[in-house]
Amino acid sequence: MDTYYIDGKFVDDENALISAKDITVLRGFGVFDFLITYNHRPFFIKEHVARLENSAREIGLTLQHSNEQICDIVVQTIEKNPHHTESNIRIVYTGGVSPDGVTPQGNGILMVMVTPKHELPTWWYTKGAKIITIDIERFIPTSKSTNYLSAVFAQQKAHKTGAVEAIYKDRENRLLEGTTTNLFCFKGNKLITPPDNILPGITRSVVLNLTKDHYEIELRHINADELKEMDEIFITASNKEIVPVIQMDEMAIGNGKPGDKTCSVMEMFKKYTQDYGQGKIT
Repeated sequence: MDTYYIDGKFVDDENALISAKDITVLRGFGVFDFLITYNHRPFFIKEHVARLENSAREIGLTLQHSNEQICDIVVQTIEKNPHHTESNIRIVYTGGVSPDGVTPQGNGILMVMVTPKHELPTWWYTKGAKIITIDIERFIPTSKSTNYLSAVFAQQKAHKTGAVEAIYKDRENRLLEGTTTNLFCFKGNKLITPPDNILPGITRSVVLNLTKDHYEIELRHINADELKEMDEIFITASNKEIVPVIQMDEMAIGNGKPGDKTCSVMEMFKKYTQDYGQGKIT
């Protein structure tokens, strides 16, 4: 059994309850963030909480906790779950109870849910994965809100085709981001990733920093018609880390195997997270 933090109390996961009148339940109005641990150390916790704060500002949700307070509560919740080898951490700030069920009152609650980290299929990383594109643009993409209807819809479509992720495509035929991932493409020695209209991923920022001295970084929009020109593609996320992509829709990417440059980035990231977990990186 796991222990969660709910509105000032640490409780068993089975007793983790919020009001049915909370507008996160009624309207999907709330924000969250997600991170994992390495050697029980939460990865870039301050940056994740800063993104939570930005998500709240973007949608007009008032938080009653500071960055430092939320970080401290996260660490305490991790410590309450010593049975985990590693942990998934979901931080949620609800919209709170509203008299009319719509208008925020600044009375939302903080939830920190710590669960065991589940290992994803090894073949994703050794053989590469399939992803699809879908004609959807997220509402306020820079906010990680609890309104995930588009993501659930897109994931259902992806899974029906045997894909592990769906990449949003805007009305200008530009690829943006996945439902829970950021997108990267290699074209020669250039590493290309969309610059805006996306959620700024923490793993994305780490990858950009790790690769800047190895490849030419190009922050620009990627038109879907360009995919046939790309040598390698990969996606990044906190829980997925770096996943090589060998197929997008019906098109094979490169030679249909994880590319050498992508594998190099995976190795860089693995070394970095190992050092982070050992406290060598602050």
